[in-house]
Amino acid sequence: MIHEVFMPALSSTMTEGKIVSWVKSPGDKVEKGETVVVVESDKADMDVESFYEGFLATIVVPAGEAAPVGATIALVAETEAEIETAKQQATGNNAPPAQTAPAAAAPAQAAQPVAAAPASPNGSSNGNGRLIASPRAKKLAKELKVELSSLRGSGPHGRIVAEDVEAAVGRAKPAVAAPAITPVAPPPAPVPIAPAAKPAPAPAPVAVAPGKVVPLTTLQNAVVRNMVASLQVPTYHVGYTITTDNLDKLYKQIKSKGVTMTALLAKAVAVALQKHPLLNASYTDQGIQYPSAINVAVAVAMDDGGLITPVLQNADKLDIYSLSRTWKDLVERSRTKQLQPHEYNSGTFTLSNLGMFGVDRFDAILPPGQGSILAIGASRPQVVATEDGLMGVKRQMQVNITCDHRIIYGAHAAAFLQDLAKLIETDPQSLTL
Repeated sequence: MIHEVFMPALSSTMTEGKIVSWVKSPGDKVEKGETVVVVESDKADMDVESFYEGFLATIVVPAGEAAPVGATIALVAETEAEIETAKQQATGNNAPPAQTAPAAAAPAQAAQPVAAAPASPNGSSNGNGRLIASPRAKKLAKELKVELSSLRGSGPHGRIVAEDVEAAVGRAKPAVAAPAITPVAPPPAPVPIAPAAKPAPAPAPVAVAPGKVVPLTTLQNAVVRNMVASLQVPTYHVGYTITTDNLDKLYKQIKSKGVTMTALLAKAVAVALQKHPLLNASYTDQGIQYPSAINVAVAVAMDDGGLITPVLQNADKLDIYSLSRTWKDLVERSRTKQLQPHEYNSGTFTLSNLGMFGVDRFDAILPPGQGSILAIGASRPQVVATEDGLMGVKRQMQVNITCDHRIIYGAHAAAFLQDLAKLIETDPQSLTL
């Protein structure tokens, strides 16, 4: 019997997928539940398994090409004798995707429609007891002669990643949770203001081909769809100036412990959202949707010119050290397109921080399905009037929030920004508790 392997829907917004690489070649033996192909969805590369065992008879969509969800990308023959028949079938196969195929029963030798399944994210094993590891980890394990069954995965839900293989041969330390860290003591007496830190280098410009049209990547097409959808939402912007002297001092104290400024800002926003659940909500046709968790998404620019928003889930409940470790892991895996869909599409509130590049202020576009996004500018020394009527220098940053005016009004946004500023200016130490 010959089985069709279809392009799977790896996320709710996916309409087509691009074949990154075929793990198996035509003629190779395929086990049930074994990874046969790596597919690029909207924003991640994911292993795809076969539902059947047999032989990969022929590849319909080669690596580097895209196909719509439901399209046939390969044929699997149950026996070697059927491989040639499958090849001939693929050559003359003009049948529509599975969802439009007739419901009538096919003859015994007709192809059975089988949608390829995304590999389980469980690094220990899937339901069939098979080990689940990233393609890079499998390749590295083969090169270094490391038995995957002897490893404990440190990736999402225990998935084996390349770092686990390297750790097994002493080339890297395994990724394990860092020990709990005692909150830092209150900051010492005020110190002279340090000179402004140099902005982070801007991402390297994407190589261009003068005089040619370069097709958009799958990721860029996903961004286009989201931005066009955002134009249908009535939005407005509210700006606020926040003094960051105390936050900057705290950051200098705990930076050596792995804490990032992004994690500090995400934590501050999450704590402020506890008092303002409406800013964490979204509009639906049925009414206002209040999520059960505060999941802060942070925009990250990709090397190929795309954009992805890794999500710090339950950001209000995690301590700042765990939050920073989680953020580092998310960024590293987003660069290699190893995030699972729930790690980039479950945000309830988004941060966009261009301040690290020296940008003073900007307005952000509201992501679909969310009610607010906060744009953060650079923290700079500013000459200001002090409460005693004298002139002084304080570090300040401009933030601008974009809101869905269908559910969030200007007063709501202003109240949220006031509480966020109060937390950052007067009590940033509480973010370490």
